[in-house]
Amino acid sequence: MTSSRPYLVRSLNEWILDNDCTPYIVVDAGVQGVQVPTEHVANGQIVLNISPGAVRGLVIGNGALEFSARFGGVPMQVFIPLQAVMAIYAKENGEGMVFGSEPGSPDPDGGADGNAPADRRSDERPSGRPTLKVVK
Repeated sequence: MTSSRPYLVRSLNEWILDNDCTPYIVVDAGVQGVQVPTEHVANGQIVLNISPGAVRGLVIGNGALEFSARFGGVPMQVFIPLQAVMAIYAKENGEGMVFGSEPGSPDPDGGADGNAPADRRSDERPSGRPTLKVVK
């Protein structure tokens, strides 16, 4: 079966917006193919506001989530493989979902044995358990 993550991200995003809340996603910035503003990455993760007022051209496809946005006034095209989305939640009340690994999904680090690539230091890797924090 295909991954359920894209379907869940799309539906939770719609549900959060329908309830007049702000959808935020937590992204593992270390996953291969992630294109986010690296200056905003902390502990290997980045939290992004994906509400219509914050981004332009949001597309949540079956393989990736992408949009354009401004960070510190500088425009950027953001590209996030969906396997890198660790959570989606409403800013206002924290309602949402944290994702685990799915059976048969590719290793987010690109290695077949579950180890980080050789050029990545072990202290740069986020902990195995995703964490959420309130962003104000």
